[in-house]
Amino acid sequence: MGAEPPIKPDWDQLYRVAEAQEGLFTTQQAAGAGYSPQLLAHYVRIGRASRVQRGIYRLVHFPAGEHEDLVAVWLWSEQAGTFSHQTALSLYDLSDVLPARIHLTLPESWRKRRLRVPKLVVLHYADLLDAERQWVGSVRVTSPSRTLNDCARSALTPDLMRQAARQALHRGMVRGSLSEVEEALKPFGGLGT
Repeated sequence: MGAEPPIKPDWDQLYRVAEAQEGLFTTQQAAGAGYSPQLLAHYVRIGRASRVQRGIYRLVHFPAGEHEDLVAVWLWSEQAGTFSHQTALSLYDLSDVLPARIHLTLPESWRKRRLRVPKLVVLHYADLLDAERQWVGSVRVTSPSRTLNDCARSALTPDLMRQAARQALHRGMVRGSLSEVEEALKPFGGLGT
């Protein structure tokens, strides 16, 4: 009864993983493709990969991705996070919001963890339903209605809130009532038409 033989490094497998994540991969994903930490360090030294942050790497010759910074944050969250609030509004191109920080919602169970949160990341905690999440490119984002409700609860400025809600309704991104948005905008003249 011996130990299993080591997995042979499989560049194609590592590439497929990174390809779905805008050229990024984690130490664990590399290990799954047969790359030891020593071999990964060697690839960094010879310029085949670069270290983005602790435990997250990038294939150097992979084309730059539109949401690479967000994918790195998502990988930091062990793929448990969902982009939300103003970040989600921006990804959906709802309103003129230009978020200065990245908003990420993690499961409630993460609230107890001691985390070294990446710079410019704001954490929120909620156990999201599958219906409250969807993919925008290579990142998972709260649904438009969940995003609008989150923004209403977090007191997004009334003008941006109204603009985002109107655009979402006009583009058919939400159905039904936006009661939390309407309630938040009531003191400011409501949603309007």
